[in-house]
Amino acid sequence: MKKRVAVLGATGIVGQRFVSLLANHPWFELSMVTASEKTAGKRYSQVVKWIIEKPMPNQAEELVLEPLNVSRIVEEKIDAAFVALPKEVAVEVEIELARRGIIVISNASNMRLEPDIPLLNPEINADHVEAIEVQRSSRKWSGAIVKVPNCTTAILTLTLKPIYDEYGLKRVIVATMQGLSGAGLTGVPSMMILDNIIPYIEGEEEKVETESRKIMGLFDGNTIVFNNEFTVSASCHRVMVLEGHSLAVFIETNERVDVDEVARVMEEFKNNKIKDMSLPTAPLKPIIVRREIDRPQPRLDRLEGNGMSVVVGRIREDKALNGIKYFAVGHNTLRGAAGTGVLIAELLVKKNIL
Repeated sequence: MKKRVAVLGATGIVGQRFVSLLANHPWFELSMVTASEKTAGKRYSQVVKWIIEKPMPNQAEELVLEPLNVSRIVEEKIDAAFVALPKEVAVEVEIELARRGIIVISNASNMRLEPDIPLLNPEINADHVEAIEVQRSSRKWSGAIVKVPNCTTAILTLTLKPIYDEYGLKRVIVATMQGLSGAGLTGVPSMMILDNIIPYIEGEEEKVETESRKIMGLFDGNTIVFNNEFTVSASCHRVMVLEGHSLAVFIETNERVDVDEVARVMEEFKNNKIKDMSLPTAPLKPIIVRREIDRPQPRLDRLEGNGMSVVVGRIREDKALNGIKYFAVGHNTLRGAAGTGVLIAELLVKKNIL
């Protein structure tokens, strides 16, 4: 039987991505969508300003939007709630849902760094789901909270993992050029971004620098331990690109690297933690390497692997850092948000947690 799922905050960009991915999913039944009180009782198709490149799924059109109410979610026998809410709203709702037996898969930034809350990029750290048992025991609840990483962090760490495994990491320096959709439907006024670059995104650099080390850390049986073998320095910028985050990455490695070998290692990275699970949303190739001198580009490459692959190019030696540098592009609302959320849910099904 399909698992009954709800999308909380279903009218925003990430909420729409969740709806698009879940409406015809082979394992999940989209049973409930929530939004603000003023839209409650209206059909989803009447309210939402649909911006996804694929048409709104027929199944979603007639769903009736409901106000955010934990008791109502429990009454509907929802198995998992996908959260696309602001952290200020999510913080109380998520805890109450977990207390009442619901699996919460959340894009909100609250609780991402807590030692018993898995922050999952499944190809990298699927084994961190083992922390859920500790979470349930220590917090005295039957549900669970699992977090989706910050969008830039999800893209960055996928490219770091094969390099870390092969050569080790000392320092990672990253400069980002982030798409507008990362700020939400009304996040950046047109008069601010047209003919412009905004060199500051609140909280973004700190998230990249800390979350990366948690994702690439380990679960020691009691807690998720941050990886302190390397440091991350990030500078994050909003650019006039609709969707897709671009990253210029500079790495100091422990061992000497060869450019061709780095390209091979990335291309051969095979969903290390989930390769035998046949998860529907997992891309065939998590990392795609382009060898043209002017690729990747967000407009051309963001939908590779249905938006779940990260595309890497311009791999070259970095003599200043005695390491490697490259350019990467990933889809921020798929790989960096809803797509990874659905992939996490599929992993939880396979692990008999959901």
